[in-house]
Parts: sequence; structure tokens; C-alpha cells
Amino acid sequence: MGHHGYRRWRAAPFLVENLPYWAQALALIVLLLISAFFSISETAMMALNRYRLSHMAKKGQRSARLAQSLLKRTEDLLGTILLGNNLVNTAVTTLVTALAIRYFGNNDTVLLLATTAVALLIIIFCEITPKVIGATYPERIALPASYVLRFLMKLLTPIVWAVNLVVRQLLRLMRIKTGEGTQVKLSNEELRSIVLEAGGFMPLKHRSILLNLFDLEHITVDDVMTPRRRVEALDVAGDPASIKEQLVTCYHNKLPVYEGELNRVIGTLHVRRVLSLLQKPDFEVEDLKALVVPPYFIPSGTPAFRQLQFFQENRQRLGLVVDEYGDVLGLVSLEDIVEEIVGEFTTTVPGGQQGLAWDEQDEAAVEAGVSLRILNRRLGTQFPLDGPKTLNGYVLEALQDLPEASVSLRRGDLVIEVTQVEEHAIRSIRLKRLPADRPQGPLARP
Repeated sequence: MGHHGYRRWRAAPFLVENLPYWAQALALIVLLLISAFFSISETAMMALNRYRLSHMAKKGQRSARLAQSLLKRTEDLLGTILLGNNLVNTAVTTLVTALAIRYFGNNDTVLLLATTAVALLIIIFCEITPKVIGATYPERIALPASYVLRFLMKLLTPIVWAVNLVVRQLLRLMRIKTGEGTQVKLSNEELRSIVLEAGGFMPLKHRSILLNLFDLEHITVDDVMTPRRRVEALDVAGDPASIKEQLVTCYHNKLPVYEGELNRVIGTLHVRRVLSLLQKPDFEVEDLKALVVPPYFIPSGTPAFRQLQFFQENRQRLGLVVDEYGDVLGLVSLEDIVEEIVGEFTTTVPGGQQGLAWDEQDEAAVEAGVSLRILNRRLGTQFPLDGPKTLNGYVLEALQDLPEASVSLRRGDLVIEVTQVEEHAIRSIRLKRLPADRPQGPLARP
């Protein structure tokens, strides 16, 4: 570029030549600080946590309310910041170039060095450094800066309006829509990630409940029900003496009632309501049947969260899970679903798995019908949950056959040994943890 290309700078030396050296340096520093303010404010405002900002605004914090109102006018806010930043950067370039021409002469080398110096000053002190600070401390910077930005937005309203008018026309030509309709809503998985990342800001139990609530969307009643084989139910086809004995010794307050076979369910019995009948010497089964309420059936595959809503809407606490043929698969209660959210709190009952724990030899004896979800939760295992629901089903799927006792297989550092098989079904299994550095072997049949 020749000297003619820089005639526009000739007036600049005339403007600064009458200023003392300290005033010229001070003007340059002030302009750099103003440019840095625009950069740091832009980054801090955009990096604000909108949910925390909303919380602070609801608590009555004035600066938070102001920042929230500015962010609702993002187009005007960014227009003000970028307009002010570019004007100041242009002034910095003009000033440095004018000073360079005044003190070192008007030639290509001086102008090249001046342009390089201006670029370095703006990049280091007005762009990168302020933006890093703004992203690191968004609240500390954005909230106080909101007062200045509001004043500048009012001051530059006409210019910003004109610039934004041109911008909106360009966006319309490019068919790019802006406004509230384009705001991205958080999905459940994104909310789950927020809860995980906020682990240091909330109690562990609270975080666990929130995470369990998100997971409840992905499980069904089949995952939380008590399997058919472990359901405590009352057979009214038996003799009165055995019925009375079962009612006296039962461990649940409500019992499914059936005749002869569990698929022939006639209803649910509230045990407390029948206690007075047990005192009569002439106890009749028909009197007991009169206290039975109609059964509540739940289709297999019903999402657990939806069933929780159904329990609330129908004022039910207990239901029988049935398949497409009407056969009973198991029993699910309101407590079963609530425990998936808040954790287990029910008392120990026969046939339950409340004692699941590793012993000193890193072994655990479990019933084959135990849920894989319960094993993963209590023993820290990593069984997949997208296939069989029980340990028995997992072993049968892996072996493709009903095994004999003492057959074992390995999954990672876990050995699964079948210890009891009877009546064409696996009854008990022993789990053993191996050291992580032990080499894995194939399926073993001792």
C-alpha cells in the first residue's frame, strides 16, 4: 500500500499532536479498557446460568432482575455490545496509527508495525483475556455490568435499532427464524446431566432421588413387581383351618385371594378387616369372600411412572400384573414403585432379598428368582437390564438349557454358580467376585 492509501490518517496527528504524552497514553489505555469491558460483559452475560439467575431474581435481587430483562432482549443487547466494541476498537486503531505516524513517520513499515501492534493489543487485552475472565466469573461480572449496559442500550437505541433492522432483513432473506420459538428446551437426559454435574451442591440422597425419578421413565412394572412364585396369596378353596392359620401368620396387610389356582383371582383382602371373623368358632369362607374387594389388574409392560399416576388416580395401592392371556405374572404395589425413587424402606419378609451382601470371601448366596435390578443396586453388579429380569432368566438365556447343579459361568470378574436345581427350575445361585486382574475364562462346567 502506498502513501496515498493513508491520507485519511493525516488529520489524526493534528488532533493528538497538541496533547501531552501522558494524555495520549491515558487515552489509549482508557479505550483498551472500554473495549475489554464490552468483551468481558458479552461473555459473562451469555455464560450466566439462566436457572440460577431466575432463582436470584425471584428472591428479589435487583441486579439479577436487570440482567434477566436484558437477556430477554438478546438482539438489542448484542447489538449494543458489538456496536460499542467495534467503535472503540476502531478508535484504538486510529489513535495508535496516528501516534505511529507522528513519532516515526508516514511509511509502509511504520504502518505495518502499528497495525500489528494494534492487533496484538486488542487480541490479548481486549478479547482473549477479558472473555476468559468473563466465562470464569459470569455472575460477579454480568450483574454489576447490567447497570452500565442498560444505560448504553438506551443511549444507542436509535443506532442499534437501525442496525438490527438491516440484520433482520438479511436473516429473513436467508430464512433464518429468531425469537422465542427457536429456544432449545432441555430433555430429560440433559436435566439428568445437570443433576449429575450439580452433585457438589446438593445432598447425596436428594441427588439420588432425582436420578431415580429420571430413571423411572425407562422401567416398567415388570421390573419392580414381585414375581408370581414369591407372591403371598390366599387360596379360599382350601379348608377353613388352613385359611385361618395363613391369615394369622401372614406378613402382609393385603393379600390377593384366589380359588384353587392363582390365575383365578377373585379380589384383594384387607387382613385387618377379617380379624374379627377369626375369633368366631363358626368361621365361614363365604363370610371372608364378602370382605374381598375386586382385583386391580395391570397389563404387563406398563411404564412404572405411568402406573404410579394410575395408582393415584384410581386410589389403589396394589395390583396384579397380567400378560396378554390374562395369566398372573406377579404383584406390584405402590411401595414397590416409591422404593424405586426414594430407596428401600420396607421390612424384611420371608422369601425377600433384604440380606443380600458380600461375605468375607466375596461371595453371596441368592435366590435364582431375584431381580437383576436389586442385585445391581445392593451388590454393585453390572447385569444388563434390557433382557431377562431375573438372575434365573439371565442364566437360562446364557446356557440355553436347564443346567444341573454346580454349573457355573463367568461374566467379567463375577462367577455365577448354580447351587440348587429342583422341579425343573433353578432355586439358588452363588455369586463370587474375582480379582479384576485375573484372566477371564470360558464357560465352565465343573
